[in-house]
Amino acid sequence: MGKKDKNEGTRKKVKKINNKRYEKELLRLQNELVKLQEWVKTEGLKVVVIFEGRDAAGKGGVIKRMTQHLSPRICRVAALPSPTERETTQWYFQRYVSHLPAAGEIVLFDRSWYNRAGVERVMGFCTDDEYREFLRSCPEFERMLVRSGIILIKYWFSVSDEVQDQRFKSRLVEPLKRWKLSPMDLESRTRWVEYSKAKDQMFAHTDIKQAPWYVVNSDIKKHARLNCISHFLTQIPYEDVTPEKIKLPERPKSSGYVRPPISDQTFVPEIFP
Repeated sequence: MGKKDKNEGTRKKVKKINNKRYEKELLRLQNELVKLQEWVKTEGLKVVVIFEGRDAAGKGGVIKRMTQHLSPRICRVAALPSPTERETTQWYFQRYVSHLPAAGEIVLFDRSWYNRAGVERVMGFCTDDEYREFLRSCPEFERMLVRSGIILIKYWFSVSDEVQDQRFKSRLVEPLKRWKLSPMDLESRTRWVEYSKAKDQMFAHTDIKQAPWYVVNSDIKKHARLNCISHFLTQIPYEDVTPEKIKLPERPKSSGYVRPPISDQTFVPEIFP
């Protein structure tokens, strides 16, 4: 049986990490992520990380810090839009399978096939039969992924009602965050209990031995980022295979080639000299 998340209520106040220590710890973890990336590439590992949780739970912030210094050729984010009319007629998992990693790749799913157990279930975007079939087939699908050699790690970001409300309100007034607030997010505020029930039911069926759920307390964003990245690094044993330092070769001397006049080129206006 899945483990119920007992944290999605009112939480006691915790002293926040100061900015200096946060930046120091984040940089340390990001350095380790670069080492892990090299290990994944060298060993030909296939890694899938799923990020799920309520709206405004901080998933995007963690993903942004994880990928900040990694190569997009090795680590990429899959954030799928709503399915097209054609995709709605496919096998449910089909649109996600095409985004799975090949050897030497890491894929971070910013929401995933668990849409069916969450928003689709709560908002009525799927039928009862489709929902029940998902709960039956999802564990088998994930076991198949693991048997194929994929390392599957699943995170659920848990945010309290009060903190989610604060974050939604901040998005209303901050222009750079306004795009994050969709009509679906607003609707989710009126269906808090329904989402809680859906999440508990989802955990009961999909918190499996081969791919367990890991819950991240995300009321404090900085703590959630550090805790999640720290945990992720423990899930894949790796060694430091960072390439040796590279010595830049000397640039050869000019062979007499005369470049065209610089006036022939069109430059971006230097508004900020």
